[in-house]
Amino acid sequence: MGPPEWGVGRAHRRKGGGKMASLFELGRVGRLEVENRLVRSATCEWMCDAEGRPPRQLIDLYAGLAQGGVGLIIASCALATRPPGPWMGHLGIYTDSQVDRLRAIGAAVHAQGVPIVVQIGMRGMPPVTDMTEAEIAGAIVAYGQAARRAQSAGFDGLQLHGAHGNLISCFLSPYANRRSDRWGGSADSRFSFLVAVCAEVRGQVGADFPVWIKLASQDFVAGGLTPEEGAAIAARLAGIGIGAIEISGGVGGDERIGNERAGIRHVADEGYFRENAQLVRRATDLPLMLVGGFRTRAVVAQALDEGMDFVSLSRPLINDPELPNKWRRGSEERAGCISCNLCLKNRDRPLRCWHKYPEG
Repeated sequence: MGPPEWGVGRAHRRKGGGKMASLFELGRVGRLEVENRLVRSATCEWMCDAEGRPPRQLIDLYAGLAQGGVGLIIASCALATRPPGPWMGHLGIYTDSQVDRLRAIGAAVHAQGVPIVVQIGMRGMPPVTDMTEAEIAGAIVAYGQAARRAQSAGFDGLQLHGAHGNLISCFLSPYANRRSDRWGGSADSRFSFLVAVCAEVRGQVGADFPVWIKLASQDFVAGGLTPEEGAAIAARLAGIGIGAIEISGGVGGDERIGNERAGIRHVADEGYFRENAQLVRRATDLPLMLVGGFRTRAVVAQALDEGMDFVSLSRPLINDPELPNKWRRGSEERAGCISCNLCLKNRDRPLRCWHKYPEG
C-alpha cells in the first residue's frame, strides 16, 4: 500500500456526509493545492518538431491556458517512446535531450501560479497481443525513465495515460488484450502490466511525487471493459501508488461512443461518463476528475455535487482559454465549442479551434 499522501482528497469525507465542492473552491490532490475545480485535460497539440521538442508556440499555449483561469493543467500526451512511422507532432519525453524544453513549459505555467502535470503515454493498439517479453520489459522501463524526466523537468506530477487505446489501456482491456500468458486472460493478469509500470515509476520518482492515471471506465465495444470492470480496476489503484483518477472511456477513437464525441448540442449530451463515474466513486476514495463533453457551468456544478472532486475540459478550452475566468466572474455562458472535432482531426496542423478560426 502507498503512503497516505497518495489518496488525500475530499472524496473520503463525502462518504461521511461532508459538504460537496463548489466550482471555485480551493481543492487539493495529494500535495498539490489547486485554486479551483476546473482541470485542463490533456490533448495532443501537433506542434512539436521531429525530435518531440515543443516550440515557443506550444509554450505560449500553455501560458495562455494558465492565464485563462483553469485551476490545473494536464499537458499533452507526451510519448515515452519514439513513435514508429511519420512524426505527428507529439510532445516527446523519451530522451534526456528533451528535458530542457519540457522545463520551459512548466516554467511558463508556474509563472501564472498554476500547477501542471504531464501526461505520459505509449501507443498500444493493435500490437499489445504480439509484444514479446523483452518488448514488454522495455516498455515498463520506458515509462519509468519518462517519469524521471517529468520530475527532472519540474512538472508537479505525472499522469499515466490508461485510456483511448494507449498501451496501458490495451493491457487492461479484454477486447485489446488477447494474450494467454501472465500479461493477459484474467483481470488480475491484465492488471499486472500497470502494476509493473507503477512499481518502475515509483522506483524512479520516489513515494511523494504525484502519479495519477487517466482511466478508461468502459471500452464501449463488444468484449471490452464494462463499467463494473472499470470500477473494479479503480478500486485497486490506490494500492499500487496511484494518487488520483481522471475518468474517461473508450479503447479507440470512435467519436460516436468514445472519448471525443461529436455533436454535443444540448445539456443532456454533456458529461457522458457521469454514470460510469458514480460506480468509480463508490469503488474508491481517491480524488476523481471527470472528463467528457462538459459545456455549461451548471452541468459542471452538478458533477461536483454528484461526488467528483474536479471536472476536466479540453475542447472548450481550445475554443476559449478564457472560459474559466468568465465562469468565475459569474457568467453562465455556454462554451463556444460545437464539438465538430476538427481540432482533433487536422493533425497535420497545430492545434486550434477551426470553427472559431477557420482561416490561417
